[in-house]
Amino acid sequence: MSSAGTPDEGQYWYNVSTKSVEKGPQSDWSQLLGPYETAAEAEAAMSKVQARNEAWDESEQEDQ
Repeated sequence: MSSAGTPDEGQYWYNVSTKSVEKGPQSDWSQLLGPYETAAEAEAAMSKVQARNEAWDESEQEDQ
């Protein structure tokens, strides 16, 4: 039997509800962004999401 554990348990996730980083997915998947290799990457997840949303908004405005 394998002792590898659950998938993604060594990775980090950002919980959008609690605004905190989790090591391994501890919450419902609908509340998580990730996985990320480091806690710092997970902590920056919302900044990355906001930057992408702004870029998409600008792209949509240019298309109109």
